[in-house]
Amino acid sequence: MNTIKLTTLGGVRENGKNMYIAEINDSIFVLDAGLKYPENEQLGVDVVIPNMDYLFENSARIAGVFLTHGHADAIGALPYLLAEAKVPVFGSELTIELAKLFVKGNDSVKKFDDFHVIDENTEIDFGGTIVSFFRTTHSIPESLGVVLKTSEGNIVYTGDFKFDQTASESYATDFGRLAEIGREGVLALLSDSANADSNIQVASENEVGVEITQTISDWDGRIIVAAVASNLSRIQQVFDAAAETGRRVVLTGFDIENIVRTAIRLKKLSLANERLLIKPKEMSQFEDHELIILETGRMGEPINGLRKMSIGRHRYVEIREGDLVYIVTTPSIAKEAMMARVENMIYQAGGVVKTITQSLRVSGHGNARDLQLMINLLQPQYLFPIQGEYRELDAHAKAAMAVGMLPERIFIPKKGTTMSYEHGDFVPSGAVTAGDVLIDGNAIGDVGNVVLRDRKVLSEDGIFIVAITVNRREKKIIAKARVHTRGFVYLKKSRDILRESTELVNQTVEDYLQGEEFDWAELKGKVRDHLAKFLFDQTKRRPAILPVVMEAK
Repeated sequence: MNTIKLTTLGGVRENGKNMYIAEINDSIFVLDAGLKYPENEQLGVDVVIPNMDYLFENSARIAGVFLTHGHADAIGALPYLLAEAKVPVFGSELTIELAKLFVKGNDSVKKFDDFHVIDENTEIDFGGTIVSFFRTTHSIPESLGVVLKTSEGNIVYTGDFKFDQTASESYATDFGRLAEIGREGVLALLSDSANADSNIQVASENEVGVEITQTISDWDGRIIVAAVASNLSRIQQVFDAAAETGRRVVLTGFDIENIVRTAIRLKKLSLANERLLIKPKEMSQFEDHELIILETGRMGEPINGLRKMSIGRHRYVEIREGDLVYIVTTPSIAKEAMMARVENMIYQAGGVVKTITQSLRVSGHGNARDLQLMINLLQPQYLFPIQGEYRELDAHAKAAMAVGMLPERIFIPKKGTTMSYEHGDFVPSGAVTAGDVLIDGNAIGDVGNVVLRDRKVLSEDGIFIVAITVNRREKKIIAKARVHTRGFVYLKKSRDILRESTELVNQTVEDYLQGEEFDWAELKGKVRDHLAKFLFDQTKRRPAILPVVMEAK
């Protein structure tokens, strides 16, 4: 009898950052290693990855990392895992090549080369646990689900998926293989929930392609298409539409250039002719009606790139009268407010905005009906809804109950909670360290709540710096207080506040020096507290206060 434990390190009660652990006997199988992009309040943070301390502590037991597809929410955290745990990585040909791009961009692991290309026909025996794969439909080719075959039944991880009867060969779901897995017996299904709260039929990729071509053919001027760099299905549709309408495509970002060139080399993207793609410096050689500018932005996020275009700060493109900005991606909820602001800026610059969601419901994730079909095909004993906010996980659970699953066999996991299969049932069996690790530049994990709180204060109320010099032995002030502010008040109109602030600091320090005890931290704390109260009484603002107390020898 196998010992089975399932743990989620990310990807539950949130969008992105997918990372799941299946422990079978003494081996750990890591399912995806993704990141997510920061929320609006995570100021200055580049990306967010799962806390992987448990994996680092047990790296000797890791059989491998199994990647389902090449999006950042499945492969983006891989370099940070490999920096501490040099373990084998498995994925389809395209997924591995895109994972290598992430890994090569990280100096600490750029020489790592323990990658293994697999496909839907691959079976690997890890000492009694057989790992196999099945084809799924997503917005990138060669997406795969993972099957861990145990003596208790199959553990199935779907990865991101939807069902689309019109999908081309490299995107098509293998329904026969799903039925076969179901007949073998599925103990636990870990299934995508990102669109579970919708019953609306998602448009087929064929319908999306027709819509994109029609929109492009109807516009006479220049077209700027905003897309996610790794959504190769959408990129292919733009290429096809450009060829059909006689336009050339300009790639404006380093990420999109790398991804597209890799996909073309692997024949996962096709070009109608070699001159379809042109360099940004060649744009001046063509009329506006001959151009499509494909903007994906840094790390595949196009919205910030559009903002720069609208205010003339983009490296290559400035939005002008007659431009159509065609947004063929669905912004995350965290980006909706920013997207609304950027749309206003585009119109102010003379452009026109159209989103594909005005005409079609698009998603790379299955709706409730698709999730029910997956359950009916696999007939799992237990369901773990994953990949989604809580409302989506809950909607997935309700959809499962509607097709006959018992509520006691459906578990909505929390990050870090471990579920063990004992005596014929899954039960909670403790927890491991889990949560967010914030990446800011080269810094990993040293940006926490305190730093974010300070950044929020600085962004809203500015900073107030006061410097004073004292002689501790003689108990007197050598140089009286001087103040400096940034982002707090307009100096010319607030001289009285600043003057009174310096007087308050001088008096606070003088009073403290008359005492018997002296502690630098305590003195700074008193200055900070008195100033904070005074400034709030005067301005109703709470700037970050930085007291600098120097000692004269």
